[in-house]
Amino acid sequence: MRLSFGMETRQLQTQKLAPKMIQSMEILQLPVLALQERVEQEINENPMLEVQEEETSQNEEDAEEQEDPNRPTEDEKELVVQDDQSNTEDFERLANMDGDMPQNFDDFRTSTNRTQEAQDRQHDLMANAMERPESLNDYLMHQLAEMEVDSEVEQIAERIVSTLDARDGGYFKSSLRDLLPAEHSEQDLERAEEALCLVQSLDPPGIAARNLSECLLNQLSPDVGHYEVLRGLIENHLEDLAENRLPLIEKKMGISIEEIQDAKHEFHHLNPKPGAAFLKTHVPIVSPDVVVEADSSGRYIVRLEDDRVPSLRISEYYRQRLANPATTQEERDFIRRKIESANWLIEAIQQRRNTVHKVAQSIVDYQRKFLDDGPEFIEPLKMQQIADVVGVHVTTISRAVDDKWIQTPRGIFPLKRFFVHGMRSEDGEDVAWETIRLKLTDLIDKEDKQKPYSDDDLVRELSKIGLTVARRTITKYRKKLGIPSSRQRKDWTQAKS
Repeated sequence: MRLSFGMETRQLQTQKLAPKMIQSMEILQLPVLALQERVEQEINENPMLEVQEEETSQNEEDAEEQEDPNRPTEDEKELVVQDDQSNTEDFERLANMDGDMPQNFDDFRTSTNRTQEAQDRQHDLMANAMERPESLNDYLMHQLAEMEVDSEVEQIAERIVSTLDARDGGYFKSSLRDLLPAEHSEQDLERAEEALCLVQSLDPPGIAARNLSECLLNQLSPDVGHYEVLRGLIENHLEDLAENRLPLIEKKMGISIEEIQDAKHEFHHLNPKPGAAFLKTHVPIVSPDVVVEADSSGRYIVRLEDDRVPSLRISEYYRQRLANPATTQEERDFIRRKIESANWLIEAIQQRRNTVHKVAQSIVDYQRKFLDDGPEFIEPLKMQQIADVVGVHVTTISRAVDDKWIQTPRGIFPLKRFFVHGMRSEDGEDVAWETIRLKLTDLIDKEDKQKPYSDDDLVRELSKIGLTVARRTITKYRKKLGIPSSRQRKDWTQAKS
């Protein structure tokens, strides 16, 4: 094999996206709030862009002038001194105004009370502003600061608190030896144990536990109902309790299933992840990009909710500068580049409006049963079907529905919600998996808890209504929905009685 270095000429065909096409795809993928921010950013960066204000018709202006109670009266007309007139009336009005003028001009100034009121309102706004939520570590540190303990124990306790993470439920997953110097004594280890007990005594109960059993036991107090039974369940039968093996627990503990059920009810009041309450929950702001409304004929019509996105135009001032012979060539090149960029943005926004509107209307037309009768009647739909209707590539459909929401008479949903896979029933009709999921949930809700349906039973029950589904599919959907197995769903109290 011969290796050599040199230069050679090749003729290749490669596919590259033009900047205009890239910008168009980016704009199409943006939800309405992000598009609004993007437009505001472009307006700040490109001086050629201007917000196009809506022009009010002359008739509307006349109507406003007639209805406006604050329009100037005859005595409040603007004083205009014209050279070709005597202006006698204007000078008489000036003389009359002198009598109405207050003797002390300071009366026009804002009073001290009003200034103070404004400052008070500003202070109230600052006081009522949303504060940063307190973290788990801060909450525990504040409790430690109020306790009088040995300084060395307090230092170790602070190290323990620093290792706790709300995302892990507030468990202590480190080793006490890791928090001590390499050459530590048994006395140091005893202080560390004391520090851990101190942290575990703080609020919330169960914090800094080393495992689930310790976490639950630290939340128990002797005044809790069925204390001894609960303690035995947590120490020895957590796995059996999770699997609902109550007859086995009954045999091993020598107590009735009724007692186990009562203790299990108290068990559910314990918190397996006490630190999770300090997690910062992020609630996304949902603003619909599309609104669906029914017209007089009952047809669902799509309307884009993008009023907050300003309409743009090219600055007339820079157009004139470009046409001005006195403009330098450097300035002309700059204006041309910026105008070209502005035109691309305006075209991309308009193309986004057209594409999103067509795609949303096609989805709504296809999913009319969903809007009329509810989620159970959603139709199986693929993006390729909408792409064929609109006449675009399937990737364009994906960008058009990505991270966008639609407001319907049934509620607000992501546009992707309407694309669902399905199967063909015995009658030859297409059935969406969403429909099968709802049927499965309904069957389990209505089952006899003494003899709950197994996955094989669910397959047979669905086949009775014409839905042939594999057992592994039932198992997958059941787990995805968080539905326990038939053993875990069984009510042993009723079964034994």
